[in-house]
Amino acid sequence: MSIQIRTAAFDPYQEIQTYRNAKTGNTGALGATGIFIGTMRDFNEGAAVKGMTLEYYPGMTEKQLEKIVSEAQRQWQIIDSLLIHRVGDIFPNETIVLVAVWSSHRGDAFDASRYIMEALKSKAPFWKKELLGTGDERWVANNTNGYKSE
Repeated sequence: MSIQIRTAAFDPYQEIQTYRNAKTGNTGALGATGIFIGTMRDFNEGAAVKGMTLEYYPGMTEKQLEKIVSEAQRQWQIIDSLLIHRVGDIFPNETIVLVAVWSSHRGDAFDASRYIMEALKSKAPFWKKELLGTGDERWVANNTNGYKSE
């Protein structure tokens, strides 16, 4: 398991490959990878957005992310996971978050990656301030539209 908070832009596909290539031992049990990649949109709540600043509480945020991933490990059969989250100034089309979960079976990989992402959006202490196309700034009150299962 790896949890990272970064200020610099990253390529999520390269991060996944680098992370898996660094692993040694029996990787034959890895039958599925569930991946979520979140990028910044250029609109939100009906307004054009030119950028945003994402803030966090060092120490507390990492602890909450560890708790979220540990809970996923208790609920699903996860072999490994990688979570990378950006903070600082972010611009449209840049990657904000990567969640990758490895498991023997797709159901566990899908369900665990979705759980981690939804819990991250609703429980992890991140604060988002958007720079609008008008030049105004606003804090985003709702960080998620919630998990909707069918």
